[in-house]
Amino acid sequence: MSDPEILRGEGFTLRPFRSDDVDGLLAVADDARVTRWMSSRFPHPYTRADAEFWIAKTTSESPTETFALEIDGRIAGAVAFEEYDGERTGVAEFGYWITPAYWGRGIITAASRLLVRHAFEVRGLRRLEAHVFAPNIASARVLEKCGFVKEATMRQRVTDRAGDVLDTYLYAKLATDS
Repeated sequence: MSDPEILRGEGFTLRPFRSDDVDGLLAVADDARVTRWMSSRFPHPYTRADAEFWIAKTTSESPTETFALEIDGRIAGAVAFEEYDGERTGVAEFGYWITPAYWGRGIITAASRLLVRHAFEVRGLRRLEAHVFAPNIASARVLEKCGFVKEATMRQRVTDRAGDVLDTYLYAKLATDS
């Protein structure tokens, strides 16, 4: 029987982060191209202390919501969902990132599809939501390929790392969507 916390795709694995992942995470997370369109909760520069904090946080999840994206035995990014509580129980924020060395290969789309299926079929969620900075066309395209629907444009919702005020898009996918 396979470990339900390890999800295998073609050429990659989604698995829980481990305490020995600090150096691997640090090697790929401190890249301005990765953080350009991410929330400022994901720091740049990305320090050893940031990696240690992240590993401590994610290794305490039970069950796992944040999965390391591993390619050829190395961390290449992450795919995650964070379940809400209260009146939004059954709904989660969905997100992902991948190091530029693997951009344009369809890996993050495949990894996202795999985790979406897991979130619905194994975890029993009913809705996944993702927020995308409007200029981040590549990320919006990943979501669309995974069956997410653009539900809203949220005008002037964020200030990006360069200080520009930007719209964001709200994408969502329901467990009942085909």
